[in-house]
Amino acid sequence: MAKVFEQITPALAAFIADQPLFFVGTAPLASTGHINLSPKGLAPVAVLSPQRVAYLDLTGSGNETSAHLLENGRITLMFCAFAGEPMILRLYGQGRVVLPSDEDWADLEAHFPEVPGSRQIIVQEVARVQTSCGFGVPLMTYQGQRERLTDWATQKGPDGLYQYQQQKGSRSIDGLPTPIGRRGLAD
Repeated sequence: MAKVFEQITPALAAFIADQPLFFVGTAPLASTGHINLSPKGLAPVAVLSPQRVAYLDLTGSGNETSAHLLENGRITLMFCAFAGEPMILRLYGQGRVVLPSDEDWADLEAHFPEVPGSRQIIVQEVARVQTSCGFGVPLMTYQGQRERLTDWATQKGPDGLYQYQQQKGSRSIDGLPTPIGRRGLAD
């Protein structure tokens, strides 16, 4: 049974903080474009206010979320309880990308642990908060985060990561541009 909330309650904020994994969904405006659904870990979602959240986005093989946010701003975050009481939580809203060269980077970055490979912070203004039963979500035991991505980012170093982002993440798979920033450099 779905339940809609006006904002993120303290209990829902605690649920968000406890989740080692969440999912991000975005899509381009074109009906022929590819919908993006990405699992995220390594850094928690920060609840900045009852209607605003953010997460630290790491360098990966693409940058679909940024391209879609730049084009239309639509974003959904989904959290599932894989342990304890079943629940699915979805946050619907509008998002924006904050790059290391942006003025508000330092304030937002303070909400996250230092993670090698961080490339941007995604901020969502939450318009709808919805829970559902989660009865179909399996029970699973959390073993820990994988270190392969952070090891790779550390080995690349800041210059290597920036070059990789330019080569692999400057356009979405549908050809939309993505913002790429670097601390201390103007875009």
